[in-house]
Amino acid sequence: MLAALLDNVDLVIMAIGALVGIAASLLGTFLVLRRSSLYSDAISHSVLLGIVLVYLMSGDVHSPYQLVGAALAGLATVYLSELLGASRRVKQDAAIGLVFPALFALAVLLINLYARDVHLDEHAVLLGELAFAWLDVVPIGGLEIPRSLLTMSAITLVNALFVTLFYKELKLAVFDEGLAHALGLKPRLLFYILLLLTSVTAVGAFDAVGAILFITFVIVPPATAYLLTDRLWLVLVGSAAIAVLASVTGFALAMRFDVSIGGMMATVTGFFLAVAFVAGPRYGLVARWLRLRQQRAQAHVRMLLVHLLSHEYDEEAALENVPAALEHHLRWPPRLSQAVVAAAQAQGLVTLSTRDQRLHLTEAGRDMAREVLEPWRRH
Repeated sequence: MLAALLDNVDLVIMAIGALVGIAASLLGTFLVLRRSSLYSDAISHSVLLGIVLVYLMSGDVHSPYQLVGAALAGLATVYLSELLGASRRVKQDAAIGLVFPALFALAVLLINLYARDVHLDEHAVLLGELAFAWLDVVPIGGLEIPRSLLTMSAITLVNALFVTLFYKELKLAVFDEGLAHALGLKPRLLFYILLLLTSVTAVGAFDAVGAILFITFVIVPPATAYLLTDRLWLVLVGSAAIAVLASVTGFALAMRFDVSIGGMMATVTGFFLAVAFVAGPRYGLVARWLRLRQQRAQAHVRMLLVHLLSHEYDEEAALENVPAALEHHLRWPPRLSQAVVAAAQAQGLVTLSTRDQRLHLTEAGRDMAREVLEPWRRH
């Protein structure tokens, strides 16, 4: 059965994309919440320097030490960026933007000088090619397993274990770093481990999806999930699910329109983000517009209650507290007056006398009007 699954090229490609998405989004959730997602871009470019240096020392493109070299290059990027930012000469984001292009440029220069004839191309590192990932296989137990599938399975498992074992510590370090320090949890160490795993994940993703799709998976699914929920564990699960759905849908659309698989997967994640941004249940544009509309309607109701209370015991109450007077005193058009009165009646705040068409406050309406006026009376 496993052999049949491995022989299904489409399934293997989607599985590799999904594994990269899960591994990247699990770590990316904490980077996004820490507002450090730009580090994923920096690391994904600068680790090329670690790969090149390991190749120049070992002469082996597939050396297992490449993970070590790439991880160290990623950490060096973070350290140099923070060191430059601590100088207060430049802001932190500018420091990142200065460090990683320099390291990436150095890696490209070394490739052109000393690895021109080796399959170590910066274009492949940036863009990757999922369509050919299934061709590079490793024989294990009589089965030929794609190298990327094997590598990303291991990396995804490690990332999932890290997030599961240190979930509480990561959560506290993200939302209250000061308290984490006070409790002796070493949030800075956790952050560097997180970035170390990000570097390893970036290297594992290079052969298959490239740096661009890796960065997309680190940032976009967590950002999309965060627009849908405030619960951290739901953001983690949701971002992984979005990454998997984007991989499957992106592959299908890429085959349909004969375009880049990685590019289409990234496009689909962007589409999901746009949908969440517009139609998210809490932070979406539609939800915010509906809340604003509801708040505006409630403000009109409160204004009506204050008007009725201020004239409740006046001699001219019979003239002031009638729907027709609202157009003059509150400068409301007839349609708005009718809507506000209807809303106040529906909430049990006012009643309308059928005898003289006069509006009367209920006890609840009177209490709400006094609550609105209380801050003004204090001053």
